[in-house]
Amino acid sequence: MVKWVLGLTIVGCLVMPAALSAQAKPSAAKSWASLKTADGQPDLQGYWTNATLTPLERPAQLAGKATLTAEEAAAYVKQIREQGNRDRRGGSAETDVGEAYNDFWFDRGTKIVGSLRTSLIVDPPDGKIPSLTAEAQQRVDATREFNRQHPADGPENRGLAERCLIWGTAGPPMMPGPYNNAYQIVQNRDYVVILVEMIHDARVIPLDGRPHLGGDMRQWMGNSRGRWEGNTLVVDTTDFSGKAPFRGSDQNLHLVERFTRTDANTMQYEFTVNDESAFTRPWSVQIPFTKAEGPIFEYACTEGNYGMTDILAGARAQEQKGAAR
Repeated sequence: MVKWVLGLTIVGCLVMPAALSAQAKPSAAKSWASLKTADGQPDLQGYWTNATLTPLERPAQLAGKATLTAEEAAAYVKQIREQGNRDRRGGSAETDVGEAYNDFWFDRGTKIVGSLRTSLIVDPPDGKIPSLTAEAQQRVDATREFNRQHPADGPENRGLAERCLIWGTAGPPMMPGPYNNAYQIVQNRDYVVILVEMIHDARVIPLDGRPHLGGDMRQWMGNSRGRWEGNTLVVDTTDFSGKAPFRGSDQNLHLVERFTRTDANTMQYEFTVNDESAFTRPWSVQIPFTKAEGPIFEYACTEGNYGMTDILAGARAQEQKGAAR
């Protein structure tokens, strides 16, 4: 799968204002949290990135170890970066072609989260996604088997990302991907808008207390409603269609996201997944967003326009070849 990326996200740092002098440093986080927009809201605006080498789930090799020491973290980062280096060629021609990009185009980040946690999942304590319910597992297995047997009957059989429709970075929840992990947040009194670099989705989140759509009005990205709890933006999303499932979720997914500015360069992003018909228990994730330089350039996803024709034509050619035997 080939994506043409028209801009690269460059992670930057903002310098704390000179007014925060040495004697004020102990309360710097509090002082930053007290800054507001013209409408009196906590200011979340700007460009952000959630790129990180920390995996969603705790790797088997780190089972039972919630955090790393600084020395262990350095060794782990080195290992992950070496394993993920796409410039390391070898093996069969098929393997080499399957690597697609060279490493230049990736933006996975260069370190794990600052807390040195071994997983982005913070609950359950084992850092693992809870088991699916029996019914959900049957649904997932049936979908996988159907996709295996019908990989390219039509465009609908291909993945949503390949068709340039939606990507996991947009969510919700908003997960880091292999590249294009940039976001821009704009807010006023009545709305917060989150522009997602990947496939350029824009989440428009009302803050005016309106109810969810409810009924039969269901959307791929759900229906989000926001509110302020102190310095934290809480976004409650329901009414998912189930057509863009997250790790086995279905249309009953209830997602709660929390955005909290913790200092000049960091925003803590947390979310809790609650879907009783899909998972055996709720589970929660924490991902730090760090300040990035803007602007965000257009991400031009072209597979749905060009690649799809070749994929389907190749599938028809294979069918004809099989029928001729």
